[in-house]
Amino acid sequence: MSDHYYTNDPNSKSNPHTWEYELTGQTFRFTSDSGVFSKDKIDFGSQLLIETVVNENMPEGDLLDVGCGYGPIGIALAKAFPEKMIDMVDVNHRAIELAKENAQMNNVSNCSIFSSDIYENVSKTDYAAVISNPPIRAGKKVVHQILTEAKEHLKGTGSLYIVIQRKQGAPSAQEKMAEIFGNVERIALDAGYWILKSTK
Repeated sequence: MSDHYYTNDPNSKSNPHTWEYELTGQTFRFTSDSGVFSKDKIDFGSQLLIETVVNENMPEGDLLDVGCGYGPIGIALAKAFPEKMIDMVDVNHRAIELAKENAQMNNVSNCSIFSSDIYENVSKTDYAAVISNPPIRAGKKVVHQILTEAKEHLKGTGSLYIVIQRKQGAPSAQEKMAEIFGNVERIALDAGYWILKSTK
């Protein structure tokens, strides 16, 4: 059985693919690869999350992209919020290297990309927002850990934003976020994808 994208070092043979994509009114170039989530295109959920978060009135402070993959969310947000530093983390080493290459290819310097199993290597506790397209295939336990531990990495006015399909556990995630934060709002809905927001 082949490994999946929630793996430190994917065994699948490298087969990189580069394409252009327009997000938030700008054209980006991305390279992805086998063993990385959504290797041939920007998945719809990530696109919806980017477009939604870019239009949010963010407080001052840096952003954290959890499970950044090859980097489309964090890189697009770095372009949209040039005054902020975007920290981008993933457990997948191949994804991390691709994200670094993609940041350079798109002339994005206000980001820090490093390996971390969820929040393991994340030390900041004052992010303006934690943003994630969580790795559904890693299982509910991992997804709910992303939701639960986000709160301790947010500043007092910070928010958690996630995208998740209804059929892949959006109602469960919504309940979990309400339990953790005492509030949750579905701020976007398209093609079965929910964007959920909770504020500390």
